[in-house]
Amino acid sequence: IEELKIELQLEGLSKYTIRNYTSIIEKLLDHTKKDPYDLGVQDAKSFLATLINSKARSTIALAASAVRYFYSEILNMPIGRIKIPKKEKPLPEVLTKAEIDKLISAAPTKKSKLMIKLMYRTGMRVSEIVNLKKADIDLDTGRARTKGKGSVVRQILIPPKLLAEIKTFSDEDKYLFSKKHPMSTRNIQKILYRIRKKINLTKKITPHTLRHSYATHLLEDGVDIRVIQALLGHKNLATTQIYTKVTDTLLKQAENN
Repeated sequence: IEELKIELQLEGLSKYTIRNYTSIIEKLLDHTKKDPYDLGVQDAKSFLATLINSKARSTIALAASAVRYFYSEILNMPIGRIKIPKKEKPLPEVLTKAEIDKLISAAPTKKSKLMIKLMYRTGMRVSEIVNLKKADIDLDTGRARTKGKGSVVRQILIPPKLLAEIKTFSDEDKYLFSKKHPMSTRNIQKILYRIRKKINLTKKITPHTLRHSYATHLLEDGVDIRVIQALLGHKNLATTQIYTKVTDTLLKQAENN
C-alpha cells in the first residue's frame, strides 16, 4: 500500500484519487487474504464481481482502474482490460405539452417565444438556433439550411405558423435572433433558466430539453422512429431509440398515478 501511495504521488495524482485507489486495494487484499505477489487475474475479477450488485457502475469502473494500476505498476503484472458493466446513461428529461405551453406563454419577448417554439417544433439544436439566418430560410416553402453539431449542414422544415412569425422579423439583422454576431448558447440557457424560475417549474430546462421533448412527443403521437431519426439528423438509429425508453418510462409513471 505504501508503494502504491508513493507511485501515485510521483505521478502527481490528486489526494482524492490516492485515497480512493489505496482504499480499493486494501479491500482487494482483504477480500483475497493473499500475499500481494501471489495475486492473479482471477483474484482481481473475483473482487470486482463482489461489487456488481451493491455498487454504482461509476464505483465499479473506479475500482477496475485502481486494480489495473496496482497490478501493472506495483505487481508488474499487466492484466489488460477487465469487462465491467457499462455505465448507464440517465434518460433525458422531457417536458409535458402543458409545460411547453407554460414556457412559451411566460417568455418575455416575441423573439424568445419564437426561439422556444422553433427548438420545440423543429428539434433544432441550440448551435443551429444561434447560427440561423433569415437568408437561410426559404420563406415560401419553410425549408431552412442549418449548421450545427460538427458543422454539419442539414435541412429542416419550419411549420407554417412559425414561418409567418419569422416573416415579420427585420431583414436588416444578419442572424434571426441577433444583429451582427451569433448569440451565445449561454444566453439562451439564461433565458430558459429565468422563465423556468418565473413559472416555478422544478424540472431542469436546457435547449436540449426542448429537443428531447420534441422527439418524445412525436413518438407518443405515433410517428415512426425512422422519421424521427431523420428529423433530428441522427446518423445512427440507436441514438434515436433512447426516446422509446423515455416514452415507456412516462407510460409506467402515468399508470402508477
